[in-house]
Amino acid sequence: MVSLARRIATDSRFSGFIVGVIVVNAILVGLETSGDLLSRAGLVLEAFNYAVVAIFAFEIAVRIVAYWPRPLAFFRDGWNVFDFIVVAITMLPAVGTFAAVARLARLLRILRIISVYPELRLIVGTMLRSLSSMVSILLLLALVVYVYAVLGFHLFGAVDPDRWGDLGKSVRTLFETLTLEGWLEFQAAVIVDVPFAWLFFGSYIVIAVFIVVNLFIAVVLHNLEAVKSEQAVEAAAADAAAVPLTDDADLLRRVQLIRAELGELESRMGVRSGTAGVAAD
Repeated sequence: MVSLARRIATDSRFSGFIVGVIVVNAILVGLETSGDLLSRAGLVLEAFNYAVVAIFAFEIAVRIVAYWPRPLAFFRDGWNVFDFIVVAITMLPAVGTFAAVARLARLLRILRIISVYPELRLIVGTMLRSLSSMVSILLLLALVVYVYAVLGFHLFGAVDPDRWGDLGKSVRTLFETLTLEGWLEFQAAVIVDVPFAWLFFGSYIVIAVFIVVNLFIAVVLHNLEAVKSEQAVEAAAADAAAVPLTDDADLLRRVQLIRAELGELESRMGVRSGTAGVAAD
């Protein structure tokens, strides 16, 4: 039973089938927004919904059994916990107090496509890991916008009051300039009365757009490599946890974990050495 569950859980055809079920579920959620369709085929849609719930419950059961004799290791992965919670909520009765929760669960089932595809998990993990650094960059950007907004008010407030008449209008104008759309029009409206306006707009675009945007990209790329290394370690640990508890298996588990940790260490050392080389240059 355990070996069969492991073969099913690791079979690419089974994963593809689950992806197809998730897509069908997404279509069903969209169809349920049509009142006319619900009145004509509501029972059919409900039957499909029960089938989707049954398939998801079977999938979770198979994946948990695949971790036997340590099924709780299944919950060490955050994405596994997410899948389990979504499926558990889906199985609540869609009546009374739980009706709104059940509808929400149907929407959450669409997000399971993220947990199925490793590439999407990598992207989401990178985004979550980058949040703290991005907050600092956003604060820097806010400071730059504030300084230029006050400066723009004093330089252009009397010339173009519709765009620079107060702090709020100045901030809005600078925010539009961040998109690099219409800034030539903003500059043309004031450059006759303020000849050095090109210096204001040019420096703002270089600092706020080019430098800050490149900082965002650098943070994302750095965290992407970190998340890749972490996922490699977690995958090795999960594979090791799925091996039966024997002396040879325990040794194999240790070797896999050591290899994964060495790979992460080499990746980090490569990043640091590259940074040091840039600094030395």
